[in-house]
Amino acid sequence: MALLEVKNLKKGFADTDVLKGVSFSLEKGQVLAIIGSSGSGKTTLLRCLNFLETPDEGQVFVDGKYLTGTNLSDEEIRLNRLKFGLVFQNFNLFPQYTVLENITLAPTLLKQGNPQDIQATALRLLEQVGLTQKKDAYPHQLSGGQQQRVAIARALALSPQVLCFDEPTSALDPELTGEVLRVIRGLKDRDNTMIVVTHEMEFAKSVADVVIYMADGVIEEMGTPEQLFEHPRSEKTRSFIRGAQQAF
Repeated sequence: MALLEVKNLKKGFADTDVLKGVSFSLEKGQVLAIIGSSGSGKTTLLRCLNFLETPDEGQVFVDGKYLTGTNLSDEEIRLNRLKFGLVFQNFNLFPQYTVLENITLAPTLLKQGNPQDIQATALRLLEQVGLTQKKDAYPHQLSGGQQQRVAIARALALSPQVLCFDEPTSALDPELTGEVLRVIRGLKDRDNTMIVVTHEMEFAKSVADVVIYMADGVIEEMGTPEQLFEHPRSEKTRSFIRGAQQAF
């Protein structure tokens, strides 16, 4: 059984239909890359999965458990949200807290263990992303790449079943992009299940198990990296890939 199942997800704002019926599934340990032009619905899809937006229609299952519904209580939404981690484009670290405090804050508030265990987990995650020496630094003392790596550790601290990235390198210059992508590659090696919205085509080719190309609120094409990048069936997909290759 798939770890994540998304069935006919729809979401609109005012008179604009942003998601027009999106369906896919993801196995445990797989990496899904989502590519597409701005406005295709990629970020809205992630926000619906993370319960930052409420879908108008559709179903989401994690490990066979039905998560979506129109009458969810605040507590149900909070518990469902914990099944997903989200790493934002612009880091969203708390500037008044140190690196270590940023990572331990949510598990502490949610009482996910005693303080010693929470801190030990945070230090282990900092070692995993290569930032143990920065544990007492504040976000303004870090580079953009370092801030994003802290944001990844913070998301992992809550042990989500699916870790989502929304254009994790879009705010970084090329040199810093590489360090963040290396961390995400390492997470794949640790059997994390991930959804990565990205404009890094080479990264999607080399790391993803499945690639989705979204256009106009629907999945235009879905397949393995080889299928989608080397043998795209849709003219829209071919045009997008040609444009992306020319841009870089």
